Amino acid sequence: MRKLFLLTALMLLAPQAGLKTRLYATQTAPASNPLAGDVDKISAEINPQVVAWRRDFHKFPELGNHETRTAKVIADELKRLGYEVTVNVATTGVVGVLRGGRPGPVVALRSDMDALPVTEQGDLPFKSSAKAQWAGQEVGVMHACGHDNHMAILLGTATTLARMRDRLPGTVKVIFQPAEEGAPPGEVGGAEQMIKENALENPKVDAMFGLHVFPFPVGQVRYRPGPLMASQDNFIIRVKGRQTHGAIPWGGIDPIVIGSQIVMAMQTIISRSVNITEAPAVVTVGRFTGGNRANIVPEQIELEGTVRAFDENVRTDIQNRIRSLATNIAEASGATATVEIAKGYPVTRNDPGLTERMLPTLRRVAGDVVQASLTGTAEDFSFFGQQVPSMFIFLGVTPKDQDYTKVAQNHSPLFFADEAALPVGVRVMTNLTLDYLFGGK
Repeated sequence: MRKLFLLTALMLLAPQAGLKTRLYATQTAPASNPLAGDVDKISAEINPQVVAWRRDFHKFPELGNHETRTAKVIADELKRLGYEVTVNVATTGVVGVLRGGRPGPVVALRSDMDALPVTEQGDLPFKSSAKAQWAGQEVGVMHACGHDNHMAILLGTATTLARMRDRLPGTVKVIFQPAEEGAPPGEVGGAEQMIKENALENPKVDAMFGLHVFPFPVGQVRYRPGPLMASQDNFIIRVKGRQTHGAIPWGGIDPIVIGSQIVMAMQTIISRSVNITEAPAVVTVGRFTGGNRANIVPEQIELEGTVRAFDENVRTDIQNRIRSLATNIAEASGATATVEIAKGYPVTRNDPGLTERMLPTLRRVAGDVVQASLTGTAEDFSFFGQQVPSMFIFLGVTPKDQDYTKVAQNHSPLFFADEAALPVGVRVMTNLTLDYLFGGK
């Protein structure tokens, strides 16, 4: 009798559970934009061209602020597609504007263009053999961070949108940005400079989207509302003591010992001064330089390192504590310390409202969608996010037959991107644009 009662109860509950599931699906997965079917057809048709662009960019990489060939390929293609094109923005940047057939919002899409001073060690038929000068030395050049994929995806997106221009309820602005990895010493560049040169104006952007390939399973999309990638600042600390014989250390002031005390004290900034349950952070010393002989206490040493944070207030507090610790520890030992902090990229932060609005699009188009963990890497897309509501996502490029936790990471000379991710990227970026435009501001 008890079994019969339980069975009856389960049968009565099952339709209700199914109803809840269907209602939830209806609420969280709205109907696609009216052009979604066209997106699938066009993206499949142009995929061979997208692959060809990616391989061309990969074979002929260029360093930041020197992407002249790359920019010309992009500008020529955008002009052919009917975009209003502006070149030489922030040195080599390209901005294209596509005005739809109906009034509506303005959406910006961004791709970085620069490669890295890395000699490629993979064995691709379109492997880079490029060389360039960096920091006074000849170096190999490689798209070791995947920007070749970003450019191909955005050109594919631009092509798809151009083919449906008359039906677009708004305007699309494609931004191809130089020097995301940093401008050469003594130069300015990147997203911050593009903003200064009005890349987000005329017409004024209402929302912005960007992506970055990462060694996750191929085609998987990862997102996160709020902070996603860390801020990045670098510091140099110079401690000046008084030189003496190594056998008579009391005859001078040893900056090596003082520098060591500063290194150890800086480790307490995170462990004792930052609430890591709310906002994790990192202080790393990557270089400690001083002295030239075993028996000489040197006059001066240098420490160089980086700071990563996910909260702007924490970021500022860490900078202040580094200055205070270094100068006071040195002074207490009879030495002096100077601290230089070069502010880099701010926190890459996804607008929570925009992310919630566009999450159904990601799930509908990509299918394999995962909430990302915080990552200590930094991105200058963050500057755009400070100006307009923005969303930045990761696109997986690790082949299905490989363990994504064990493959070469971005910036490695062995970094590899599976081209099966390219059509996913085109469909995602195109549908994000269309869903936003058809949804209005």
